[in-house]
Amino acid sequence: MVLERLEHSQDLQHFIRARGFLSEEVARQLFHQVLEAVWHGTSCRVLHRDIKPGNILVDLATGQAKLIDFGCGTYLQETAYIHFAGTLSYSPPEWTRFGWYHGEPATIWSLGIMLHQMVCGEHPFRRGQNISWDHQLSLPQRLSPECQDLIRRCLSMLDLERPSLEEVFCHPWMQDIHLP
Repeated sequence: MVLERLEHSQDLQHFIRARGFLSEEVARQLFHQVLEAVWHGTSCRVLHRDIKPGNILVDLATGQAKLIDFGCGTYLQETAYIHFAGTLSYSPPEWTRFGWYHGEPATIWSLGIMLHQMVCGEHPFRRGQNISWDHQLSLPQRLSPECQDLIRRCLSMLDLERPSLEEVFCHPWMQDIHLP
């Protein structure tokens, strides 16, 4: 596989860390680009399985985002996966509780964690906290209600309650995007 080399880029993890957290507008632009990459992959029946800020490159000159590192990727299947690949702190609760997960809901979970990191500056389940089934996710009041809603929906404990990729694209927070 040959990938282009971005001269002036930074992975999203360091991009966020340098700023503390991202404004909703910047986060929305980057998140939309990641969603498009994930959408393209799934339309080709490819599941990335390791979506996290460290696997997103941001071109500092243009603001374009690139999804990288498909080393944990696999073919998308309709049945549940019973082997985990990726970064454990981004794994969905159904994996840790039941030992299985479905591709799209697990992807939405990791996208929800990534969005939280973008707008809050930290992993929602940081410092070794276990994800509990009665966990209440607290979000900063400075976030718009639409942003809070999208994060909460993506981080729903029940995989069937998480939105589809299409529903994320159509979510009110994802509207009026001005891409670079």
